[in-house]
Amino acid sequence: MSENETPRKHKLIEYANGPSLEEINGTVEVPKGKGFWRTLFMYSGPGALVAVGYMDPGNWSTSITGGQNFQYLLMSVILMSSLIAMLLQYMAAKLGIVSQMDLAQAIRARTSRPLGIVLWILTELAIMATDIAEVIGAAIALYLLFDIPLMIAVFITVLDVLLLLLLTKVGFRKIEAIVVCLILVILLVFVYQVALSKPDWGGVFTGLIPNAETFSSKPEIGGQTPLTGALGIIGATVMPHNLYLHSAISQTRKINHKDEEDVARTVRFTSWDSNIQLTAAFFVNALLLIMGVAVFKTGAVKDPSFFGLYEALSDTSTLSNGVLISVAKSGILSVLFAVALLASGQNSTITGTLTGQVIMEGFIHMRMPLWLRRLVTRLISVIPVIICVMMTSGKSAIDEHTALNTLMNNSQVFLAFALPFSMVPLLMMTNSRAEMGARFKNSWWVKVLGWISVVGLTYLNLIGLPGQIEAFFGDHPTASEVVMADNIAYILIAAVLALLAWTVYDLYQGNKRHEANLAALAEKEAQENTKE
Repeated sequence: MSENETPRKHKLIEYANGPSLEEINGTVEVPKGKGFWRTLFMYSGPGALVAVGYMDPGNWSTSITGGQNFQYLLMSVILMSSLIAMLLQYMAAKLGIVSQMDLAQAIRARTSRPLGIVLWILTELAIMATDIAEVIGAAIALYLLFDIPLMIAVFITVLDVLLLLLLTKVGFRKIEAIVVCLILVILLVFVYQVALSKPDWGGVFTGLIPNAETFSSKPEIGGQTPLTGALGIIGATVMPHNLYLHSAISQTRKINHKDEEDVARTVRFTSWDSNIQLTAAFFVNALLLIMGVAVFKTGAVKDPSFFGLYEALSDTSTLSNGVLISVAKSGILSVLFAVALLASGQNSTITGTLTGQVIMEGFIHMRMPLWLRRLVTRLISVIPVIICVMMTSGKSAIDEHTALNTLMNNSQVFLAFALPFSMVPLLMMTNSRAEMGARFKNSWWVKVLGWISVVGLTYLNLIGLPGQIEAFFGDHPTASEVVMADNIAYILIAAVLALLAWTVYDLYQGNKRHEANLAALAEKEAQENTKE
């Protein structure tokens, strides 16, 4: 910029049709010709931001309750979910690196404007649903740690926008480092608590092998069956916003896209980073389930909400061995649990805001500052939480806790809608030679595993929808309410399938047009070369 030029003033809301997350795109230098570990270190970071979504507050109660009710049976579900996540995140990162578009940009480029707007709204709802779980988790952690009234704690969660504003000034590598540190806090807390409990490691490893009982509809314990427990873990683990996020932040490293080997190296090390961080997320979720089995006596925790788990960790009558009981008397177990909950909520704040910006820029080409994006999303997300707290303020503490836990669980219903509309386009894009080139399109085994994962997850999410709708009517719905819930669920399933068919058709047609354009361009270049 010359001395006579003045910096361009940015408006609060601007048109955006440039690189994904333009402020940080290609800003991180990576060494060349260095050893494996040093190179991996420089590529490490984006995987941590993605892994956060696999250990957010929404995962906690499903994993702990699954352990309480069915011992180590659902360990295999956590393992399968983690492996599927690794496959999907690998494809998402590869799409971003090779095509230089994030998933939202890629979908918008190959679909019609009306469909793009519909998918944007759907994805925004999914992000807000995830944000509701983060609001509840962070507010409860503040209440438990500092005895701040819940209503005030909910409003305090809005102020995390100030933290985000600060982080945007320190550089993306420092944001990655902060997220990694918070993940380590969560991991160490649960390692400590599980180590004290001395779990049955033989049972843990046996549970990693799926069997016929894993997805069985019997027995029913505490209103939950192995099938509903498995669906809860799957629904809380694989989330659509992570695919959009990874396809964007995988582009933060500086790459020479004209050098195919440099692109291949970036794909390889980004995959290493993602798989290492998702392995850490697997261990966190596994430790949560092990807590449910080994830390507490079987069936001792009647309240699976964060309040109930916090109380149970300081109640010696619920704990399973003498070492835990002696430590619990000091209150350290419950305090550490609340600290981990707060760390999880703050991590999700960072990644949720980045994802919101990605989908807004990608689908509707609109950009706003990250702090404003966060403030708008959070203010909308706190509304149902505030209403829930106000409606139960005159009731008992148990009613208030139950209502918040139900709201958090019910908010996850939007994830079942949105997940297919990120997975299917991702798989179609990365399967395409026109989009990815001959070298980087999915190999045959990735295609096979990808379609099995996508179809399987979509099926499990949709068959779990009637139960999720029934949950809106409380723990004991009447027969007429069950019928109404099922009818609503079937209408929603039909709508999802119809919208998915529209998406697949648009993507197929868009890919054909792209192939035709590439062929015409190649023919034009060949003719020019012939003339020369």
